[in-house]
Amino acid sequence: MFRRTLMTAAAVCALVAAPATAGVTISSVNGQNPYAGPTPTYDFEGGGSNGGAPITGGEVVNSSNGIGAQPWPFSSPDNHYWTVGPVGTNTNTGPGILDLSSFAQLGSISFIWGSIDSYNTLDVLDKVGGLLATFTGASVAAPANGDQSNPATNRLVTLHFDGSTQSNIGSLRLTSGSQAFETDNFSVSAVPEPAIWAMLLIGFAFIGGSMRGRKRQQRLRLKYV
Repeated sequence: MFRRTLMTAAAVCALVAAPATAGVTISSVNGQNPYAGPTPTYDFEGGGSNGGAPITGGEVVNSSNGIGAQPWPFSSPDNHYWTVGPVGTNTNTGPGILDLSSFAQLGSISFIWGSIDSYNTLDVLDKVGGLLATFTGASVAAPANGDQSNPATNRLVTLHFDGSTQSNIGSLRLTSGSQAFETDNFSVSAVPEPAIWAMLLIGFAFIGGSMRGRKRQQRLRLKYV
C-alpha cells in the first residue's frame, strides 16, 4: 500500500512539474466601492516612498497631490496608490517596474487599474527581462477613455499564469503615453511547488490508510465478540 502511494505521488508530482504550454491571460470586472477584491499583497501604505512594495519608477502618491487620479473605488486607508507617467515629464516618470522575481510559482496577480486609458501599457516580463505578454488599456476596457468615476473604466484586473510561465514571472512593467497609469492593491497568488503537492498527497494517503485500518480492526473486534 505504501509503495503504491509513493508511486502515485511521484507520478502526480512529475505530472505537475512537467512543462506545459506557457500562457498569460487577462480578465477583469468592474470596480466596486468599497473595494471587494482579494487582500492586497502591496497596497502602497507606509514604508517610505515606495509604500513597502518592490517597485522602481513611477511614484507612490496621495490623492491630495494631484498627480494622476486615485483609482476608483477608494481602496486604501490613506489613499496612497502607484502612478506612472510619460518618460521625462515629472517625478512619476515611467516605466514603473513591480519586481516579482522572489516568487517561485505564481498562479495569478490581481490589481485595481484606475481610470483606464488606451495609452496605458502593461508588460509581463520573465525572470531575465524577456517579454511574455503585453496588454493595453483597450484590452480591459471599452472605451478606454480614462473616465475617473465609471466602474467600467476602473476595474479589478487579474493576470492568470499557466504552464511553465508560473515559475518564470519576473516583473510587471507599466508605461503610459500620457498622464497617467494608476494602480493599487496588487494581490499576488502563489501556487504550491511540486514537492509540496507530493507531500500533501502522501499525507492524504496516510490518513486514508489509517482510517481504513481502524475500520478493519473494528470489524474484526465485532466479529469475535
